[in-house]
Amino acid sequence: MSQSVEATLDTHGHPKEYTSTGIPNKKLCMWAFLASECMFFGTLLSTHLVYRKTTIDVIDLTDLLDIPLTSFSTFILLASSLLMALGVSAMNKSNLKMTRWMLLGVIIFGLIFLGCQVYEFTHLVQHSGITLNSNIFGSTFYLLVGTYVVHITLGVVWLVGWLVYSFTGKMTPEHAIDIEVAGVYWHFIIIAWVIIFPVVYLTEYLL
Repeated sequence: MSQSVEATLDTHGHPKEYTSTGIPNKKLCMWAFLASECMFFGTLLSTHLVYRKTTIDVIDLTDLLDIPLTSFSTFILLASSLLMALGVSAMNKSNLKMTRWMLLGVIIFGLIFLGCQVYEFTHLVQHSGITLNSNIFGSTFYLLVGTYVVHITLGVVWLVGWLVYSFTGKMTPEHAIDIEVAGVYWHFIIIAWVIIFPVVYLTEYLL
């Protein structure tokens, strides 16, 4: 009897969902969604690179892009990824208080990154005249980075929802998988930025 009970629990002692794949359905759906996101971001990134090098517009991006600011926002995102991992770990250990603090930290760091991007976009428009319709670089740059900003915004809203929900008294250890799925999404968008940052920003100093 005890063996059958243990078989229905995961390594953290939480009820284990039975699936034919051995992977929780929520996590499997998120991985399938992120697979499509890889192709989506890959298309946006390659489009930006192709048009950046084939356009007749000569733009010195080393004078336009604020590398110190973007490096700072990149560090913020990496730190938020660590906090997200700690939040997932805390939820798996049924430590709701620590989970709340970690989620709050991720939300704050996400908002800092969004603030940096708003400042960068404003600077490019007001001081450099780079808009969505000004040239090919502006179109592909804003489309790529703007889409990424939307993903960060959605992630922050998602985490705010879980943070608020944690104070309703309805969050139980069974919700650990939900926080873990949110963590998978957050880690993915951080990895996406780790690729976008050097390719879009730093290569201009190397080529």
